Amino acid sequence: MEASRTENGQIPLILIHGAWLSARSWKNYLDYFGRRGFAVSAPEWPRKQGDVDEIRESAEESAGLGVQEIVDHYAELIRELDQPPVLVGHSYGGLFVELLLDRGFGRAGVAISPAPPKGILALPFSTLKAGAPALAHPSKWHGVVTLTPEEFTYAFVNTFSEEEAAAAYERYAVPETGQIFYEAGFANFHLHPPTEVHFKSGDRAPLLIVGASEDHTVPASLAKAQYKRYERSPAKTDYLEFDGRPHFHMVAPDWQEVAAAIDSWLDGVLDAPEPEARQAT
Repeated sequence: MEASRTENGQIPLILIHGAWLSARSWKNYLDYFGRRGFAVSAPEWPRKQGDVDEIRESAEESAGLGVQEIVDHYAELIRELDQPPVLVGHSYGGLFVELLLDRGFGRAGVAISPAPPKGILALPFSTLKAGAPALAHPSKWHGVVTLTPEEFTYAFVNTFSEEEAAAAYERYAVPETGQIFYEAGFANFHLHPPTEVHFKSGDRAPLLIVGASEDHTVPASLAKAQYKRYERSPAKTDYLEFDGRPHFHMVAPDWQEVAAAIDSWLDGVLDAPEPEARQAT
């Protein structure tokens, strides 16, 4: 890679986790991209501290946490860097990557099975079912929602064996703010919701959207629908799809194939110079 680097010779790369997960979900990617020479970090969302057990114990602190506060949190972290980072997000983290790139942050962005921004109108049944624990009960919209093991299995690890799914639940699942589901679920009924993206903008950094064929939460068709909305943008946008993967494929046995494909894509886009107009302040 010929991209500009930090003083210690590394390009910063920020991993943004998704809903109902903690930064622990990025363990494989932290190791992989660290070995590839990036200065990798996986900061938690605001109001979340510690590992899975601590987040579970302090879950009520996330009540009312919304998209704007989360994206602002990552924007502040990016401003502290000496150069624009690579941004890689999963699920809601993928949506946050899109929103950050839309604001002018980031050297390049990867959105893995991203939650849909405003403008994606047709949601598959499996997406609605996966989000039902948060959206089906208005009392939870501004509170905290905890998935049952069965709900987590359906939404995240539906291709895993029963034993593997149970282990994934114990290791990774955390309660989540209902606010973000409310904001995303009703975005198309509001003029300027916090999930709005300017799809036609040409000023943002390159974006790769990754879809997974067995994903219940963000089916590949939904990931690809987002890619299609960017078609009129002159900014570089690419799409990759992987067969046999569930939503939470970063911990599946074949996770490294996806990571390698992302790494290869980054090799290509990081060689390009960073336009001054794309640098956020």
